Amino acid sequence: MTATGAIDPEQMGFVLTHEHILVDFIGADQVSKGRYDEDEAFKVILPYLEQAKDLGCQTFVECTPSYIGKDAALVKRLSEATGIYMLTNTGYYGAADDKYVPAHAYEETEDALSDRWVQEWEEGIDGTGVRPGFIKIGVDKESLSAIDEKLVRAAARTHLKTGLTIMSHTGFAIPAHEEIAVLKEEGVDASAWIWTHAQNEKDNEQHKKAAEAGAWVAFDGVNANEKRLARDLVHLKAMKAYGLLDHVLLSHDAGWYRPGEPDGGKFRAFVDLFETVLPALKGNGFTQDEIDLMTLENPKRAFAIGVREI
Repeated sequence: MTATGAIDPEQMGFVLTHEHILVDFIGADQVSKGRYDEDEAFKVILPYLEQAKDLGCQTFVECTPSYIGKDAALVKRLSEATGIYMLTNTGYYGAADDKYVPAHAYEETEDALSDRWVQEWEEGIDGTGVRPGFIKIGVDKESLSAIDEKLVRAAARTHLKTGLTIMSHTGFAIPAHEEIAVLKEEGVDASAWIWTHAQNEKDNEQHKKAAEAGAWVAFDGVNANEKRLARDLVHLKAMKAYGLLDHVLLSHDAGWYRPGEPDGGKFRAFVDLFETVLPALKGNGFTQDEIDLMTLENPKRAFAIGVREI
């Protein structure tokens, strides 16, 4: 489900699976669209998306959650202007010590939160008519807190009602495996869940364990920086050796326009995957078929709508 309507997964083409156009870090209690001019943001962001399209991006997964700057109308406007399919999301973000969790999430039940997210799926986001293409949540680095677990359960229940894939800002193995366990308790298969920022976990055996459980393992901080590139090559070589590249997703986590900063602050372009990382993979023995698997084939399966029950 894109910001401009439903498409067949075969139409997605090359997918950047985790990017941002705009993120507002002020906090859930102060965030609002009144903090920026949409026309100015549009003018700043548009050339970066056009550049990504010229490099080969055909679908762009916009991962900014509610209460941290999600703007479904702006996503749709940019999609229409560029011809890139763009996905936005529903859900709440519990990482960053819960700075972006709205107050009502602590008081409401998992079912009440799920009802809110299902309503966005059924009716569109904030009166825009734009429907979410996935569920975006986040958890902190250690074992799941009470609010983190609530968000995971609410996401699981939303998945069972909508078929939307759950993408969770997770990072490390301890919360990753705890999330998979919670999903199992809720009757949701791990194939409905994306371990976002898995590059932060150094132990490749943990990636293997999650992928063998069915989860998507997203190395979505790819970068031309020498140290980060070396880190990701280690991860990807390990996943290749395990025979698990069919569970891998790649992206930058780049962007983004920042309300409150002059001209939206420093915007990181969506280019490193195309210009540096993919050539490095080829130079390290990865075939074009393996690259296509991670960038074209896997995203089609990861973001296809369908309930994945245990």
